[in-house]
Amino acid sequence: MGFFANALLSILILAVAGFIGFGLLFVFIGRNLPDPNALQDRSVAQSTKIYDRTGEHLLYEIHGDQNRTLVPLSDIPPQVVKAFLSAEDDDFYAHSGIDVRGIVRAMLANTLSGSKSQGASTLTQQLVKNAILSPEKTYTRKLKEIILSLKIEQRYSKDEILQLYFNEIPFGSTNYGIESAAQSYFGKPASKLTLAEGATLAAMVKAPTRYLNNPDQLAFRRDRILDAMVEDGFITQGDADAAKQAEAMVERVDGDIVAPHFIFYVKQLLEEEYGQRLVEEGGLKVTTTIDYDLQTLAQDEVKKAVEERGKPMRFSNAALVALDPKNGHILAMVGSHNYFDEESDGAVNVTLRPRQPGSSMKPMAYTALFEKGYTPNTVLYDVETDFVGTTGTYHPRNYNLSEQGPVTARTALQGSLNIPAVKALYLVGVDAFLDFAERMGYTTLSDRSRFGLSLVLGGGEVTLLEHTSAYATLANEGVRHETMSMLKVETRDADVLFEWKDSAGERVLDENLARTLTNVLSDDAARAFTFGAGSQLVLGDRPVAAKTGTTNDYRDGWTLGYTPSLVVGVWTGNNDNTEMVRGADGSIVAAPIWNAVMRGGLAGTPIETFEGPIVPQLGKPALDGTLGSGQVVTVDRVSGLLATEDTPIRLRENKVFVTHHTILHYVNRDDPFGPEPGGSSSDPQYAGWESAVQNWVQRQEALLGAAFVNEEPPTEY
Repeated sequence: MGFFANALLSILILAVAGFIGFGLLFVFIGRNLPDPNALQDRSVAQSTKIYDRTGEHLLYEIHGDQNRTLVPLSDIPPQVVKAFLSAEDDDFYAHSGIDVRGIVRAMLANTLSGSKSQGASTLTQQLVKNAILSPEKTYTRKLKEIILSLKIEQRYSKDEILQLYFNEIPFGSTNYGIESAAQSYFGKPASKLTLAEGATLAAMVKAPTRYLNNPDQLAFRRDRILDAMVEDGFITQGDADAAKQAEAMVERVDGDIVAPHFIFYVKQLLEEEYGQRLVEEGGLKVTTTIDYDLQTLAQDEVKKAVEERGKPMRFSNAALVALDPKNGHILAMVGSHNYFDEESDGAVNVTLRPRQPGSSMKPMAYTALFEKGYTPNTVLYDVETDFVGTTGTYHPRNYNLSEQGPVTARTALQGSLNIPAVKALYLVGVDAFLDFAERMGYTTLSDRSRFGLSLVLGGGEVTLLEHTSAYATLANEGVRHETMSMLKVETRDADVLFEWKDSAGERVLDENLARTLTNVLSDDAARAFTFGAGSQLVLGDRPVAAKTGTTNDYRDGWTLGYTPSLVVGVWTGNNDNTEMVRGADGSIVAAPIWNAVMRGGLAGTPIETFEGPIVPQLGKPALDGTLGSGQVVTVDRVSGLLATEDTPIRLRENKVFVTHHTILHYVNRDDPFGPEPGGSSSDPQYAGWESAVQNWVQRQEALLGAAFVNEEPPTEY
């Protein structure tokens, strides 16, 4: 008996010592554990949500490593909650945080197998593992998990624990929490999940990556969970059988992004203002300026144009910007025909890339010209001319290599004639025009040493966004607004970080000057000799101002135009700057996109008209444009000289004299309203311009003979 008593005493002593030792270890480990209260106080990474201007359409969620949106437990359908309970912890509402039998069973299994693969984790333990502790598998960490789970069960109610759990658990890829998983895999909020979808997500939790890549295994585990729900009394056998008929397939819809180029443009602006961490983890709500319907239409039209006309015309890309001219809001931004097309660098946002604008820059030069005192009626000879420069002679030619002779500035602009446009820029002055361009919002023309007279034909590079914004200033009668992409930025707690306020904008052009340009750009009859009447630049009965542009060698095709409430700019070409086919000018490749988006964007809206300009009479024929139509002079029929008071009435004759001289014959470039320099002009371009005009006169006289009128009026009596 003494031996057995001693043995029993030894066992008892060892048991007590083990219990005391385990208790001391329990206390020692538990002493340095995180406070369970911090579960609700901690900052959980949440995705930033980008919405359209109505706040109804979610365009995208910006996130870092964790894409998460917090939702209350009440938003999760009860059957979905029960699917997770049956799958992971059917005793959840009965235990105190741990499953003692499960832990013992797991310890025995791990001891026999020599591994640590058996976890025996309750939902509370899974919450601790994902939200508080590191993921390594050690007995020490497991003990910490047990202690924290017990403390959490004492601190929080079961529903509070469930809510924390559903917002924390990973579902594969960057999806954390059930809301992100529902949106990513089923394209719907968690509140709309069906029983089959809820069971599918519950099946994924155990090993998300494995089940994402093995739909058969996912279906098998989902069906087992549905059977378990029947055994647990959560659903009927009929419910389970019906749910099993649904396909157990999850599709990653993370790439389903509306307005991708615009989204990442906004993301960059947000990060510059608030920092990357807040944008990716702060759960911001951003209401943008995007018009969802117009954006969708623009994307469809750009894509269709590249798919249908891109191959024969040899352009692989297109881009579009739509603005509200009254406030600068970006209503649509399409940076390429397909953001995900790596072959054509689809992720590049061409609306922000400098490209040569071709003739679409001409309206800006003519605006500066009219601001200097010239008018749409001023005659600028469209004849082949040598322009003298510091680096040699510049000899521009028209698109179709023709000459139109004396044309008004209105006709020259609408017909997109190159030679008069170069003359217009010279009359303005390159430096003065660059000052003007800066006032209109262009930022890419800062290196003035690079530019000469070819600038008006697209010799400088501009971005589609800034170019469209400049046209918006014309549409808004000279008042410029900075382009705006966001209406409101709020924190996860609904604190407002930014909210757009309407402003008067900045007047950069005289109202009548802007109206004058609009009057010219909306004159379809004036462009008919080049583009034909009723081209893609008109919108039926709706007044619209528009201009195309094409660069040398057909590398860029543009169309920009506007009504009082909508401005759209379109670019077409190739990102690598390769040429399109000959003839692929802006009116062919870009105008159809522009026309379709303008029509769609304005459908159902009232027809707006442009306010007409006041046409000033400057009192100088060269500026008013009365020289080219002839000068009526009363002459003496016998002498051919000017008639006097003494000339008999029967010998008086009103005769029309048409003379042909360059504009520099009548005006001083630096002082258009000053005295006429005539043939003594000291302007360095005068000789070349006048020679070109007289050579054209000689060719016309040889061609037409007496039918061509070129006669100087008499100056003596």
